[in-house]
Order: sequence, then C-alpha cells, then structure tokens
Amino acid sequence: MSSSSLTSGVAGRYAAALFELAEGSKAIDAVESDLTGLQSLLDDSDDLRRLVESPAFTADDQAKALGAVLDKAGVTGLTAQFIGVVASNRRLFALPGMIKAFRQLAADKRGERSAEVTSAVELNKTQRDALAKSLKQKLGTDVALQETVDPSILGGLIVKVGSRMIDTSLKTKLNALRYAMKEVG
Repeated sequence: MSSSSLTSGVAGRYAAALFELAEGSKAIDAVESDLTGLQSLLDDSDDLRRLVESPAFTADDQAKALGAVLDKAGVTGLTAQFIGVVASNRRLFALPGMIKAFRQLAADKRGERSAEVTSAVELNKTQRDALAKSLKQKLGTDVALQETVDPSILGGLIVKVGSRMIDTSLKTKLNALRYAMKEVG
C-alpha cells in the first residue's frame, strides 16, 4: 500500500503528522508501542470505545477521561500530547484509523509489510511465529501482524495484506455451504 493512499482522509493525515513528529524525535518505536497498547484498551473496553466514538461527550470530557486512561496505562510524551490534540479537535472518532495508519507507516519505514489477521481466539506465540514465517516466505519480506480477535468467525483465519485477502474462516465456509445447498434444493 502506498503512503499516499494512507494519508488520505482525516485518520491518514493525523497519522502522517504524528509519524513525522515521532521520526524527528526518534520515537517511532515508542509511539507505536503506545498506540498498540491504546488499541488493545479500545478493543477490550466497550466504555472506552463509546467515549472515543460518541459525539455526545464534549471535547473537554473526552480529553479529561482519555488523559486519565493514558496516565494509568503509562502513555506519556508525544503520544499523550497527540491524543490530547486529537480530542481537542473533536477527531477521536478517527483514532482507530489513525493507529492503523501509523502502524502501517512504521512498518513501511522498517521495510515490513503489514498483515491484518483476524482469528476466533487469540493466537499463541507458536501460531503467530508460524504465520509470520509463512507470510514472509510468500511475500519475500518481513511481515508485521496486526491481530484482531473476532469469535463470530468461529474458527480459521482471515488474513489481509494490502488489497489481498485470504479467508479460511469457518463462518465463510458455512455460508458458502448454505448458499450451495440453496442452489441444489
């Protein structure tokens, strides 16, 4: 995926700005780590996700609440300042996209490809390493995995690398079987 396509839209522009600041401060890894932790918090907390996504909260309320969450999570410096600016500009709704775009920019900088992996349960280290090795062989470059757990896929994996997607989920297979059964009967 090209950097220019990543920087389109609100999330991409904010991510590009943060990336430039992090690069200038030699803090890309620290910011990426902070953002990955924040994404985990968003994934794990419906209340936090509602705070970020809902326009019903004032910018001040969002900034104060997120500031407390970031303090407790140990997120400081550039990342905390960035989240403060995003909150004051009423752009928190785009935060997940900003995190994704920043992680993609960081992976590009390291010469890695980024793969979005969705699984029904969290992958263990052995599975994660095997998947990364397999993708590296297929793509010819290192691959940074961005994992999401979605129990609704029932089993298997959905892997997206750029515009390519491999869907081996049980849910998709069952839907295909259901469709085939309708065609027969």
